[in-house]
Amino acid sequence: MDDATPNLRQSAALRSLKSNCPLLAHSCWDAIPVTLGILHCAAVIALVASFHAMSWPLFLACGFLYAVSLSWSINSIAHNFIHNPYFTWHPLNRAFSVLLSVTIGFSQAMYHYVHLWHHVGNMDRPGPDGNTIDYLSIYRYGKDGRAENPWAYTFKSYFRDDPGELLRKISVKHPEDARFAKIELGIVAVFYVALLWLDWRAVLALVPFYYFGQSLSSLNGFYEHFGADPDRPIAWGVSTYSRLYNWTWMNNGYHAEHHYRPKVHWTQMKALHAAIADQQKAAGVRTIRWSHALGFLDRSLPAR
Repeated sequence: MDDATPNLRQSAALRSLKSNCPLLAHSCWDAIPVTLGILHCAAVIALVASFHAMSWPLFLACGFLYAVSLSWSINSIAHNFIHNPYFTWHPLNRAFSVLLSVTIGFSQAMYHYVHLWHHVGNMDRPGPDGNTIDYLSIYRYGKDGRAENPWAYTFKSYFRDDPGELLRKISVKHPEDARFAKIELGIVAVFYVALLWLDWRAVLALVPFYYFGQSLSSLNGFYEHFGADPDRPIAWGVSTYSRLYNWTWMNNGYHAEHHYRPKVHWTQMKALHAAIADQQKAAGVRTIRWSHALGFLDRSLPAR
């Protein structure tokens, strides 16, 4: 038992949530990410549908916003959904998983397990076999126990996933989820074929922005952990308390807190931080001034 546990028990703000909304499992505040997820999907369709009505400068601006929105959704809406599924009814959670999948362009069911393994390994360094438990570890492709170059991690991570390997690993203990992930991948494929039919030129024009958005998500992930201590649970992540970032990214800035207690609801991150702030300070938990995606601007971070 760690030294922060008594503080957590004493914090009334961290008691188990019980939603007063019939369909929402944890909090009525989850109506916000649910609504934003639906609007995000609609915006992607609208962007393709209105492609020919846009000037190139306007399309480029919208393409950049589309890229940023992918990283935003992955690290806020989809991320919080993994740890605390929004709905009380399982079929609704499955439906929302599909919605997120077609919006961000990959299976949410598969991302669910990749992210859970991320929390099992917590950015671990390679073991004796040269591998990490965490598929997303910044040390996985580094050398001599150091983190990988941030730009290599940012722009190569998207190409490192092996869907076949992931599906096989999921199916060992969770065959039903593996089957659903395959169905989800099929739905994603059908969705983008439909977008190609709607306007194949628009889809091709968005491909570079799609890749850029996935890379921005990797950049975000890098600075959520670069400078953290993978050997100390309370210091597994790097936090930023920027109000604008946490307001728009649903408290993703409280990343050290999140890795320390992954099941705490996103609305309770500030209370969790208050409960363990003294222990974090004693452990030297790293914080940065900027949002994670701009972490490279922070002069306090160690040299790679």
